[in-house]
This record gives sequence, C-alpha cells and structure tokens, in this order.
Amino acid sequence: MINSIRPIVVELLGQLGSSREARQYLEQFSQVNESHFAVIKVGGGILAEQLDELAAALGFLHRLGLYPIVLHGAGQQLDQALEEAGIATVKHEGLRVTTEDVMAVARPVIYRENARLVDRLEQHGVRARGLLHGIFECEFEDRDRLGLVGQVKQIDLTPIRTAVEAGMLPVVACLGETRAGQVLNINADIATRELVWKIEPYKIIFLTPTGGLLDDSGRIISSISLSSDYDDLLARDWVHSGMRLKLQQIRDMLEPLPPAASVSITSAVKLTRELFTHSGAGTLLRKGEQIDWLEDIPEPRRAALEQLIEASFGRQLQPDWLQGRRLHGLLIAQSNRAAAVVLCGHDGVPYLDKLAVTPEARGEGLGASLWQALISRCPQLYWRSRVNNPISNWYFQHADISHRQGEWVVFVNGCADFPQVDALTRDALQRDSGWLPEQAAGAQVSSGRIGEPA
Repeated sequence: MINSIRPIVVELLGQLGSSREARQYLEQFSQVNESHFAVIKVGGGILAEQLDELAAALGFLHRLGLYPIVLHGAGQQLDQALEEAGIATVKHEGLRVTTEDVMAVARPVIYRENARLVDRLEQHGVRARGLLHGIFECEFEDRDRLGLVGQVKQIDLTPIRTAVEAGMLPVVACLGETRAGQVLNINADIATRELVWKIEPYKIIFLTPTGGLLDDSGRIISSISLSSDYDDLLARDWVHSGMRLKLQQIRDMLEPLPPAASVSITSAVKLTRELFTHSGAGTLLRKGEQIDWLEDIPEPRRAALEQLIEASFGRQLQPDWLQGRRLHGLLIAQSNRAAAVVLCGHDGVPYLDKLAVTPEARGEGLGASLWQALISRCPQLYWRSRVNNPISNWYFQHADISHRQGEWVVFVNGCADFPQVDALTRDALQRDSGWLPEQAAGAQVSSGRIGEPA
C-alpha cells in the first residue's frame, strides 16, 4: 500500500520544493527504525489553534509509513482552567509549582487534551494511541518549592514500541509517576529532552503557533548554529523570557548528541514543508561544528575534498581541476561534509568556485552555517550558477547584484561600481567549471538550506 501511493506523494511534495528533494528525504526517513524517526513536541497553543492542521500533517506522515512519537503539553489550557478555578499560576525558574490543588485541575486537563488529539487523528483516518502513564518514572524535583513536579529518572519505551508495532501513532502526555505511584507533573520541554536522549531520533521537532523563533523585527530566524551563534544571541536585548529559555533548553538537549543533531521549530501547517524541503519552513537549530579556514589544501586533505565535492554534485571532477586555480582559501567543516573553495578572482575580489554539502548532511543547516562563515570571511564575493539550478532563487535573495547571460547567472556581493561588476561578470562567465566535459551540464540540488554554484 505504502509503495503504491509513494509516487503520488512524491509528486505532491514536489509542489513544496522539488520532487528530487521529496524523494531524497523520503528515502532517508524510510531507512530509520520506525520508533526512531522523530519526536514531535506539540505545545498547548497548537492544540488550541491548529489541531486540525496538526492531525492532517501527522496523518500524511502516517500514510507514508512514518511514525513520529508525539509528546504534548497543555500549558495554555491549564492556565485557563486554573484561572477559572480561582487558583493562581506560580512558576519557579520556568517550572510550574504544582500543589495538590493544581494537580487536581491539571490531570483532567491533560487527559482531555490527549483524548482530543487522539480523536482528531482518528477522524483523519489515523490509528493513534494515547499514552497517559507508564512512560516516565520520576522522583520529586524539589517537593518543598515545586510540589508535585517530577524529575525523570527512567523511561520505559515498551508502550511506545507496542503502539508503533500495532500501526498506531503514540501520543504521549507529560505525566510521570514515582515508584510508589504518585502522579507528577513534568515540564513538556524537559520531558521531550529526556525522551530525545533515550531514543536519539532522526528528527526533533517543536511545533509552536509562531512557527519558529522570531528576531527583533518579528521575522522567523531560518537557521541557528548554537556553536557559533548562541552567545551572540543571548547578548541581544530582544532575546529574553520564553525565547531565552527555549534556546537554553535546546542547547542542553543537543549537547550530548552527535554533531549532526538539530531541532526544528515550526508550525503544524508547515510541518510537511519543514521535513521534505531543503529550504525548510521554520527555525533550524543545529548543535553546529567548527568550520576551518585554510589558505592552502594539504595533500592528505585533497582526496577527501574532491570526494566531498563529487558526492555533493553527483559529478566527476577533472583529474587536474585545481591546476591553474589560484586558491584564496578553503572553508571546510570539521566533519568533512561541507566546504567552500574560494579562488583569487579579478581585481582582488574572491571568486566562489565550489560550494558543496554532502547529501547526508542536507537539511541540517550546515550549508547555512558555511555560507555565514563565507560571507563573514569574504564580504566582497562573486560566483555563478546555472539558470536551472533549483537553488538560484536563494542566491537572488542573498546577492547584491545578479546578471543573466545564456545558461548562467552571475551573482556579486559587496561591489557597487558598475565597471567593476561588469569585469567580474565577464571573468565569471569565462571560467572553467572543473568538471569532466560529459558531466558538465545540469545542476544538482544542494546543501542544507542553501545551494551550490554549478
């Protein structure tokens, strides 16, 4: 059944980006163990405002044979219920103080929201199983200050795996129990962190009504590398309260995970686009990795660089492709999965010859981090891309000047003098691509959230 509908699904996903992108991600996701595909944390605001959209998006994944573990909060609903009950909402360092009176309100609210999501999924033709208890074994976080708030000590994945094996989406509530059976409230972000550490899923997704983290102008920040951007962001006066806490929690979550680990923050409406397109639709937060600048290419690294470039483009380089190219510098990721080859260009302006990210690293935001490092290193830069390169639209957005001639578009940054721009354009158009002749045509979709010059 799944195999029979996948061509249709790929075509539909192609409307979001390209069928090549959709097929690539579908193949990647299909190779992951079913219960390790994704953990999706759903905030109470999504349950209040985007329940139908959430059920539709999860139903789409379910029909593809993908089984994300859905973990939900109910903070917005609980705040309202406590207000109606005349009980004050008190928080300590971001955690809700949970007295017995608060718990008496919280349990039925959480049960109701879990049932609402399960019911809506089933209305969309998705078999789902609500898991209210039996996942998180807890101790009291700080009984004197926080009351009935749990600190997760152990996680039992059996109920989740049993649900997936039965073809059901597991829908997990943020409640835990002590060994003695006392029910405890768990902060949804903390519960997500603990579940992620236990499972190490392929994708980690937070769904929020804003659809991402917002900058000081209210625009979604598309990509954040915590290794290079975290301290700078926390120094900004507009990063405070919930956003500050979210950044800190996500950094702590990613810290023990592999370098490629990332968290996507998006909305229910844009979940499919975030999963199945290179450009994404939200904020991608990567743990990040070091990107080195080399002024020459040591012989031991040359073979690895060539393998990286050929894997990224799906083409073969000429054996002597570096001969006659005066290297300005090489930016290369510590993992050897992304690189930018920058040559000495005309009139002292660097020329971007190759920008490459390996297929398995696409969608992680590594390409965006590479681009940021490149622009910081080379504020003046020019490069070219084939007209039919699917990533050309991204280049148009990130270049100061562009000029199309025949099958090429030349892009220029940091140069406003027209005669100089004209000279750079002519120089770019006459450069050798470095590919073997029979493979020089065509263009490949590229890296993470950005692409490659062809």
